[in-house]
Amino acid sequence: MFVSGQIPTDPQTGEFVAGGITEQTEQVLKNLKAVLEASGSSLAQVVKTTVFLADMKEFSGMNEVYATFFSGAPPARATVAAAGLPRDARVEIEAVALVSE
Repeated sequence: MFVSGQIPTDPQTGEFVAGGITEQTEQVLKNLKAVLEASGSSLAQVVKTTVFLADMKEFSGMNEVYATFFSGAPPARATVAAAGLPRDARVEIEAVALVSE
């Protein structure tokens, strides 16, 4: 399963969550988790992610939150700096996951 990039939009309001990189990363991963679970997968079945950061100086803040969502061995990950993320997000994450049959 290929999950397109998730940004820090609160699904209840359609607005970005308040705060900086840690709050945005948490919301992005909550959104990713919801999409995976709705499609019969989970964070535990993610094999690869790509993280897009507006500023690589925020890597450590993103990484602290990221680590709390992936217990055990985390999936393979690429992290790249990307100017002009949708709606001026600080972080966007896409994923590839297995789907249970």
